[in-house]
Amino acid sequence: MSLDKNLFQQPPNKLLAALPVSDYERLVPHLKLIPLPLRKVLYEAGEPITQVYFPDKAMVSIVTTTEDGSTAEVGIVSNEGMVGIPIILGDNTTTTTAFVQIAGAGMQMDADILRAEFNRGGAIQNLLLRYVQAVYSELTQAVACNRLHILEERLARWLLTVSDRVESEDFPLTQEFISQMLGVRRSGVTVAASTLSRAGMITYQRGHITIVNREDLEATSCECYGVIQKEFARLLGFMPSNRAKKFFEGVGNRTDSQR
Repeated sequence: MSLDKNLFQQPPNKLLAALPVSDYERLVPHLKLIPLPLRKVLYEAGEPITQVYFPDKAMVSIVTTTEDGSTAEVGIVSNEGMVGIPIILGDNTTTTTAFVQIAGAGMQMDADILRAEFNRGGAIQNLLLRYVQAVYSELTQAVACNRLHILEERLARWLLTVSDRVESEDFPLTQEFISQMLGVRRSGVTVAASTLSRAGMITYQRGHITIVNREDLEATSCECYGVIQKEFARLLGFMPSNRAKKFFEGVGNRTDSQR
């Protein structure tokens, strides 16, 4: 991949862009722009994390795997965050695996360097700790969502989140893969996706999903979508995308009877 110096001057990763200029410039010599191809494993469960990643429009799934080989997604990371949180929490291993779900590019950094920068304190430490809090909020909300909300609502929330993170209404995802990420049977995803498709919210063809009516998809999603995105904005100072920003503007304009 050819090196685009503009990416370092104006980082597409929102977490890096939120740093003060002086702090970001101190990181630049240690950042390497790399491709993140589909299915690339960034770290394995139980293995030392030696590199951290700040994705651009690539999307990384954080998954947990049970003894029988079943998998469930417990988090996604794109240009709003970083892959390798254990590094700043005093450890370098975790029980999850991180791999690229949607191909793109990202900034790579040696884990030891990021840990040293974090331990210096200041703006970098403050920002990364707030990011960890945002991820924690997302995880806790997802637990409640999986327990309390129907699959159509969960699927709508997940598709909206993916759209925000990769900043596109069209992305390559198979129903089999979605079922693994949501931790449900493929047949359940087929039924839920068909419901959304018949309602004119999405189209699904040859492993590609396109959101064709975002407003209705937002109305179908459970409240967890808004809760999670709003918390990211509160803690980090930016919306995941302009699409999410429009959603919150609409929420703010609703009357109490419409909520």
